[in-house]
Amino acid sequence: MSSTPDPAARAVRALARASRVLERSSAELNLAHYRVLSAIASGDERASRVAQRLALGRPAISSAVDALSKRGLLVRGEVDGDQRATALSLTGAGEALLARTEAEMARRLTGLAARTPDGERLLETLAWLGPAIDEAMAEKAGSEKSRSQTMTPPR
Repeated sequence: MSSTPDPAARAVRALARASRVLERSSAELNLAHYRVLSAIASGDERASRVAQRLALGRPAISSAVDALSKRGLLVRGEVDGDQRATALSLTGAGEALLARTEAEMARRLTGLAARTPDGERLLETLAWLGPAIDEAMAEKAGSEKSRSQTMTPPR
């Protein structure tokens, strides 16, 4: 086995370490709760959509929503026309904490990027990961839906 991993493995290792740097950016908000708040702030208001976007199960999203609600960072509401769905929105305190946390995370990431040969390009390239993840998840959801439809006998 080679002692120098390939570029993709080195990138995985670096991203895993970077996630720890980001996680330490806030004493008030862990990375899992940050992800939930940022998904809601990005427009995913239904708990089911937040869970899907973050690839979390119902128990995990329920636990996070409960904890964030108790802290006064988000509120639950009803979705018009769907009694089973829960709408989520950030409170003012949730928006403020998210903004503070993101500012500190961005400061730390920018500081690390400045230590690379082309920090600006690195940040721009990392930003491409979000849409790429969304696209991959949409394709996966589409193929899973297609598979389940082909496995269901016609009525």
